[in-house]
Amino acid sequence: MLHRYLPMTEEDKQEMLKVIGVDSIDELFSDIPESVRFNRDYHIKKAKSEPELMKELTALAAKNADIKRYTSFLGAGVYDHYIPIIVDHVISRSEFYTAYTPYQPEISQGELQAIFEFQTMICELTGMDVANSSMYDGGTALAEAALLSTAHTKKKKVLLSKAVHPEYRDVVKTYAKGPGLEVIELPIQNGVTDLEALQAEMDDQVACVIVQYPNFFGQIEPLKDIELIAHAGKSMFVVASNPLALGILTPPGKFGADIVVGDAQVFGIPTQFGGPHCGYFAVKSALMRKIPGRLVGQTTDEEGRRGFVLTLQAREQHIRRDKATSNICSNQALNALAASVAMTALGKKGVKEMATMNIQKAHYAKAQLVEHGFDVPFTGPFFNEFVVRLDQPVKEVNKRLLEKGIIGGYDVGHDYPELENHMLIAVTELRTKEEIDTLVKELGDIHA
Repeated sequence: MLHRYLPMTEEDKQEMLKVIGVDSIDELFSDIPESVRFNRDYHIKKAKSEPELMKELTALAAKNADIKRYTSFLGAGVYDHYIPIIVDHVISRSEFYTAYTPYQPEISQGELQAIFEFQTMICELTGMDVANSSMYDGGTALAEAALLSTAHTKKKKVLLSKAVHPEYRDVVKTYAKGPGLEVIELPIQNGVTDLEALQAEMDDQVACVIVQYPNFFGQIEPLKDIELIAHAGKSMFVVASNPLALGILTPPGKFGADIVVGDAQVFGIPTQFGGPHCGYFAVKSALMRKIPGRLVGQTTDEEGRRGFVLTLQAREQHIRRDKATSNICSNQALNALAASVAMTALGKKGVKEMATMNIQKAHYAKAQLVEHGFDVPFTGPFFNEFVVRLDQPVKEVNKRLLEKGIIGGYDVGHDYPELENHMLIAVTELRTKEEIDTLVKELGDIHA
């Protein structure tokens, strides 16, 4: 059998042609001159049977260096974390993976409750008052935070730390072009935001100060100091944060952040070649009605039974255009569900233990590399990533590591020319001591 699904038969085709009153498919194109018609074979391979095609695609897929067969030390925004087996079981249920927008609460209680639980757990992790039902990813969530800040303060200047993920910064700059916002990048000092430069850039036109926690280099930004500078200038304080790290770090909400965003990929969402992900967006209660996307609320019906509804939807489709705060048209409900199931399965204690293991294993890896003569340029506390200086191009080092079954770290020089030959190494809870020691040995052999 050539096809898994039966195509249209010749009898079907003739019946349809008869209904519309033509004798052949060619007759449908009679108004198009012969000279401009495509009347030769396509330059593509001949169609294969299903077994042949499956064999070819399987062979092609086997060429990928996937994290099931290779040991990965690549992070830079997408991480190889433990995913409880129950996650796939729950999100594979048809009532979740076929669900779209829960406009009808009477038949969408399960979906709405799942979103509500996601919002609740994000608030607990970030220390914020309200979280929305999710965003597309961390980068777009950060850009929306910048837009909310400028609309709320009626100012046009955004101060954005260069220690924020390079792709996040690019998304913010793209979003800023439409409303004509000025985005100023703050320099880095010892792997974190330069506070003196931040202070020098502050004026009465700054809408918000944006930092990442932990930042792109894995370093922990001094949120307390940054908050004082931002709020002293009557600007909003925006923090992009890894939610797993918040299992052990003091949440940004405790430092007075106005908006906290990030990516929930670290909870229950595979690396899967960079997406799709699930962004989150949390704010103080004063900004609740300006939050982008949608918000699920808890209520009771006329008989006093607990229920859930879409409480706020602040985009043009639902309210007057001049009142809309965003044109975000959807959310990542299925990935938000995956994150919720993962967080629930881990529990508060499990999330903290998982975060602690990331810190311990990353610090062990750094100590071993330093002991073997490698230079780690940034001092100060870090989470599960750190930068190490190499004596040759990162691209070449990664090629040699791949030959040993290791996916190496990110080439920092790609985005920061001043850090050429520097590698960003991610060490998650899944990396074993043996795997870390092997990485150190192989890097040492290459370095020698």
